[in-house]
Amino acid sequence: MAVLFFAQAVLGSQLQITIVLSGLAGAMLADTPLLATLPISLVMFTAVFGAPLASIFMGKFGRRVGFLVGACGGCVGGVLATIALLLSSFELLLLSAIFTGVYYSFHGFYRFAAADTASDAFRPKAISWVLAGGLVGAIIGSEVVQNFSDLFAPTPFAGAYAVIVLLNIIGAIGVLFLDIPLPSLDDKDVKGGRPLGVIVRQPETMIAILCGMISYGVMALVMTSTSLAMVKHEFTSGQAADVVRWHAFFMFGPSFVTGTIIGRFGTLRVMGLGLLMLGISCFIGLSGVELGQFYGALIFLGFGWNFSFIGATTLLSGTYRANERAKVQGLNDFLVLGTVSMASFLSGVLLNFYGWPMVQVAVMPALAIAAISLAWLAIFRRGRVVMTSV
Repeated sequence: MAVLFFAQAVLGSQLQITIVLSGLAGAMLADTPLLATLPISLVMFTAVFGAPLASIFMGKFGRRVGFLVGACGGCVGGVLATIALLLSSFELLLLSAIFTGVYYSFHGFYRFAAADTASDAFRPKAISWVLAGGLVGAIIGSEVVQNFSDLFAPTPFAGAYAVIVLLNIIGAIGVLFLDIPLPSLDDKDVKGGRPLGVIVRQPETMIAILCGMISYGVMALVMTSTSLAMVKHEFTSGQAADVVRWHAFFMFGPSFVTGTIIGRFGTLRVMGLGLLMLGISCFIGLSGVELGQFYGALIFLGFGWNFSFIGATTLLSGTYRANERAKVQGLNDFLVLGTVSMASFLSGVLLNFYGWPMVQVAVMPALAIAAISLAWLAIFRRGRVVMTSV
């Protein structure tokens, strides 16, 4: 748990830096504003197809080797992004995004690694405590953006990307101490496993994946365009970084207690509360474009993501066996990151053509679908309990 927390904190800071700077760097180098969010979209697009492969790879070679491969990808991505900014090359920035996508393909599995050896009772806490490392990562990432972006002045942002290289080296050293054994090949259960279609048709699996997709997609759609929207409304990049920092604080900060709350009130209730807070975030975003409204919208966005996404991960982790986890986790992150990839690109398009309010309106139908699906699962579970008791 300590190693996973450390890795989530140090290696996770790269994601914070990428989220804050990719849109700004893309806007600076791209020929048209419509392509400003293409680098972050390419990160997610690469991760979409990389996640299933990463899951299968770790199923064969273990978590430690997989996370080291991810750190190598992040390191190369940082080097290429630094050079891209120094040379004013948008194409090289896009290439760096592909390697950063490789990093992110593996990074998303820290939460599942926490659940691999946890008991059913401890699993929600294990997942949430590892994700709490993201709070430290958010702080590190924000400080890097604010203090190292002008390291190679007059070229903006290059210094922050250069620090990413160092962070990946430090994080990789920590990962070397990770020890999560593979399932024993002597265990006859490892040779079995239900077909993926059978697992996915379970109501809990379907709703867990759907809510994970929607909660992460909504968060990505709004967050990706936040920095651009704030600069467009004459706020500074430093103010935008601070808003994203507080957003990240509420994404990961509650994780210290989210697992306990899930254990006390149940997974579905916590997921429902998370979806409600995501809805509140949208209404705050629609209320105006003052600095306080950006802060409020992004804080509720982070809090809502924390409850809904950790809840969805916890729900999913109870639907498969040890020998089935690689394929189920891979499918889940393929769908989740696919949604995030489309949302991040759509975010820039909506902002440029229709403005910040439309970004908020666009997520409301998805939130309604998630809420209805969650309510259906609660009713289904209640009916199943009644039938069992009869």
